[in-house]
Amino acid sequence: MELITIILLCSTLFYTIINSLAVDTIRTHQTIRDGETIASAGGGFELGFFSPGTSTNRYLGIWYKKLSKGTVIWVANRNRPLMSTSGVVQVNDKGITLQTADSSDGIIWSSYTSRSMKNPALQLLDTGNLVLKDEDHDINNVVEDFIWQSFDHPGDNLLPGMKFGIDQVSGIDRYFTSWRSVDDPSLGRFTYRLDSNGFPQFFLWKGSVIWSRVGPWIGNKFSGIPGFDSNGFYTNKFVFNEKEIYDTFELVNKTSVIMRIILTPTGSTKLLVWNDQQQIWMAYLNLLVSDCDRYGSCGAYGICNINKIPRCDCLRGFVPHFPEKWKAADWSNGCVRKTSLVCGTEEGFVKFSGIKLPDTRHSRYDMTVNHQECEKLCLKNCSCTAYASADVRRGGHGCLLWFGGLIDIRNYEEDGQDIFVRMPSSELVKSWSPKVIILITAILISVLLGVISLLVYRKRKLQIRESFKLSSESVALTKIENEDLELPLFDFRRISNATSNFSQDKKLGEGGFGPVYKGTLDDGQEIAVKRLSRNSSQGEDEFKNEVSCMAKLQHRNLVTLLGCCTEKGERILIYEYMANKSLDSFIFDLNKRNTMDWPKRYNIINGIARGLLYLHQDSKLRIIHRDLKASNILLDHEMNPKISDFGMARSFGGNETEANTSRVVGTYGYMSPEYAIDGQFSVKSDVYSFGVLLIEIICGVKNRLFSHPDHSLNLLGHAWTSYKEDKLLQLIDEEILEYSSHLEAFRVIQIGLLCVQHDPKDRPVMLEVVLMLSSKAKLPHPNQPGFFMERCLLQGDHFSRKSKMTLSNQLTISAILPRK
Repeated sequence: MELITIILLCSTLFYTIINSLAVDTIRTHQTIRDGETIASAGGGFELGFFSPGTSTNRYLGIWYKKLSKGTVIWVANRNRPLMSTSGVVQVNDKGITLQTADSSDGIIWSSYTSRSMKNPALQLLDTGNLVLKDEDHDINNVVEDFIWQSFDHPGDNLLPGMKFGIDQVSGIDRYFTSWRSVDDPSLGRFTYRLDSNGFPQFFLWKGSVIWSRVGPWIGNKFSGIPGFDSNGFYTNKFVFNEKEIYDTFELVNKTSVIMRIILTPTGSTKLLVWNDQQQIWMAYLNLLVSDCDRYGSCGAYGICNINKIPRCDCLRGFVPHFPEKWKAADWSNGCVRKTSLVCGTEEGFVKFSGIKLPDTRHSRYDMTVNHQECEKLCLKNCSCTAYASADVRRGGHGCLLWFGGLIDIRNYEEDGQDIFVRMPSSELVKSWSPKVIILITAILISVLLGVISLLVYRKRKLQIRESFKLSSESVALTKIENEDLELPLFDFRRISNATSNFSQDKKLGEGGFGPVYKGTLDDGQEIAVKRLSRNSSQGEDEFKNEVSCMAKLQHRNLVTLLGCCTEKGERILIYEYMANKSLDSFIFDLNKRNTMDWPKRYNIINGIARGLLYLHQDSKLRIIHRDLKASNILLDHEMNPKISDFGMARSFGGNETEANTSRVVGTYGYMSPEYAIDGQFSVKSDVYSFGVLLIEIICGVKNRLFSHPDHSLNLLGHAWTSYKEDKLLQLIDEEILEYSSHLEAFRVIQIGLLCVQHDPKDRPVMLEVVLMLSSKAKLPHPNQPGFFMERCLLQGDHFSRKSKMTLSNQLTISAILPRK
């Protein structure tokens, strides 16, 4: 008996060791029984048996391990549940099998393949993919070769990294199907899959009926799903070649956000994001949400506009096929042409903009031709009814040709595409004979030449008058240009070309100085162009100030001024382009904030501190920024911070550190008390602004816009009272609460409170701030912050009208104070 006991103990120990060595993998000598699980190496996913909802049936599935709701994302035996807890999963040389312990019901589910394996292993990866592989084969190959994987057999969920489409080599068709109900994972009524006929597109089927359609991929997004293009959360990619056609999405930051796409039992398709604080899945995007998303709801040549009543209308040149039915809101029969096409007669095309491209199953495509060639191809074929660019990038290229009726068109005012529909001459702009055209052209040219001559004459007279008016400005600018600032002067035409003549499509935003545009120079370099508005509250002084300051500054945490332009009375500044725009667009945006985890925020805080230290101490001249705020912190493609907008900055020489001004400029909520009230500014004024910014970054709330049900303090006052009451945990932004080091965050808040103390003498200089951030030395206790008082918030958040103010979106002010 003792020998048997020892053997049993050894066997148990051996089994335990094997399982502990590879908790994400089972091999031929191992099984998974009901009640046992394996988890991915990172602990994100778990494989085992479960019962959905109120059902008592047992299923083999994969779910999120770390989420409290244990959301199931894949089920093996969807249509053949186990009626008891006797299920066993095994691996053999042919694949995976699921059966009962006594094998009485035969094989419930399997993944048998034609390939034989010497050393099979079943592994659950951190992506949520369950893979079967031959470990002997993996040893000899750098690239893993999966014999079978669950990602090739989706359920109702699409996870980051999954391919949604067709492998044209192996014939694998990856599509997902809804559950029958929340309690029943068997195949439901709705199926989402790729249709590769014509130009590929995705269809949602309800049984055998097309329920909805996603428009074709047009180079950077799908035609028909506004908002589903790549952004700060995820990147969306569509692959279309001879071997594969599929769509996939990847998370930008895989550690800070959990996202998935689900097809619900009712046919809704949603992009969900996990809210860890509320412990719920929240809909980030509903892919198909309106009646206009129902396939062909307005019939052939009908267009659906959800903002109109009735929502269906015929395209120009078409009328309802059955007018009486159309009036009765039965639009299914669509529209017909007013005038039939006659091949060989004079025909052309009418452009329709802002639409979802029609069904492409009966289309042809050629990715090698341009727009003009595409039009010729369609015009030469009498069966061609419309054409469009297959790829809208770089002005449009590639060609899509439609043959037959155009169906499932809807209106998208902001995110739609252009299509050119074939029309008879009666629907085109009236044309004239060649002789009439020549005569009209000659007359127009004569008139145009006369107008040009008159304009040139008047312009010369104006130039003579304006030369005296602009002489003082020209002298000032010449002085700037002659100071050997090593700042290039850009040609106005070059800047105009780079911004498509300052197109609204290139506009990034607008501040007190004027609009800012994105541009691309001839060599491909991306730039940001700030153009002084004629209605701007800022002007010549701010322009010259920024040029003279920025030309002398070089630091990795300051935005680089590439040059300026002063031609034709213009005042234009050219900067390096910051791909992620400004800090406020992240920390104050509910949709983007969760991409800013603690390491990113801490890196941004340190970067701003180093940039400000350079301005105050290490640059050629001591620079006081005077308008440090979240919107003036730009972020490059790697989320590194760069201080920008030096139009209000002041420089000092030698040991000067402070000054007075009669013109207070800055932004409410960031200005120090001594500056806002008395016009006194110093390096400590910038330190105060930095402290406000630091606390905003930690809390994710603007100082001015903060409100609390128990008091009327601003964010700084709330932070100070929380510090005194030892309740700092309530200050930390929920998005970073779980992932941040609480002690580290508490320390940063305390540093922020030291920076915003009421008395400037109590505030640290930036060198001390940088040392505080980079060390663990004990910090002094902060005194009461500036502007610590209960606010009387009026309806609409009214402001005092006693001072002369200029308000922009950022509430930048310019107040004239009496001289002392």
